[in-house]
Amino acid sequence: MKKSVFVLIALLVASFAAFVGCFGSGKPTLHLYCWADYISPELIEAFEKENKCRVVYDTFDSNEALLAKLQAGATGYDLIFPSHYVVSTLSSSGKLMKLDHSKLTILNHLDQEVCNHLPDSKCEYVIPYMMSYTGIGYNKEVIKDFEPSWTMFDRTDLQKRATLLDDKREVIGAALLTLGLDPNTLDPDDLAKAKVVIKKWLANVSKLENEQYKNGIASKEFSLVMGYSGDMVQVVDENPHVAFVIPREGALMSCDVLAIPSTAKNADLAYKFINFIHTPENAAANTEYVFYLCPNKDAYPLLSDEIKNNPAVFIDKAVFAKSRFTIDHGEKEAILNKLWEELKANR
Repeated sequence: MKKSVFVLIALLVASFAAFVGCFGSGKPTLHLYCWADYISPELIEAFEKENKCRVVYDTFDSNEALLAKLQAGATGYDLIFPSHYVVSTLSSSGKLMKLDHSKLTILNHLDQEVCNHLPDSKCEYVIPYMMSYTGIGYNKEVIKDFEPSWTMFDRTDLQKRATLLDDKREVIGAALLTLGLDPNTLDPDDLAKAKVVIKKWLANVSKLENEQYKNGIASKEFSLVMGYSGDMVQVVDENPHVAFVIPREGALMSCDVLAIPSTAKNADLAYKFINFIHTPENAAANTEYVFYLCPNKDAYPLLSDEIKNNPAVFIDKAVFAKSRFTIDHGEKEAILNKLWEELKANR
């Protein structure tokens, strides 16, 4: 009697363990570390179905946060989405896996003009994901005499109804562009001039932040915001009182990229995701969702006229000529860090 009970219990335990083991390891998992709301949920679902896997989507809100986490030794991510200008820092510190091009089937779809401007132009460590431009969103009902210029942040009549990004490179770069200077310069005299401009802007803005400006301009809490093109195009699409422009002085451009961390546990699935997301049909669908431009030349013809004709996605050539990609200053980035901290401390 006791023996039979023990045997039955043993069988039940073994069966349960087997079930749990199958349930827990039945599906491979792809861990993404990405900006918020930056991939079409439908595409993620399609990828999961196609590859019989699960996608876990964790978010960060700045490149500094991503860098700090990885440099502190964080592991567990299979694919990350940093901006182009931190790639050299990540690769030189051994945080990125060198890409095996034999596992990438989409290289011929990439817009080579974009690739040529990136620090990793040969895609040794990263694949371009989405282009972004920084510009100005504004309430058309409140600001009747709007000028497509960074000097709008000088306007004292909009005091405390405006926001700037909490991003040293974007704000300092915009001030330098306003002065007709190189937005990537580290020249002390140029930075001193930019400091004067930014002090005026900071006296007018309500806050520095990278996420809630979208809700603020939509809800009419703010009338003028510095924002990223993809975020703002989504806001404009849903709120007729909002408009967005790339200033006539030009803007800082960024390209977020796809990279596989050197500690990735599921690199093969990461390669599959890169190939999947850059299939022209998927790249076009993703652009339609996030309103950023995926630099996939074979996806361009598949885009809607609304996207093709949107100057915040395909920006004006004259403005593009004045704009610049942010560059990585390496250890000299400390110069800009110091300036930015001083500015924020003395608001």
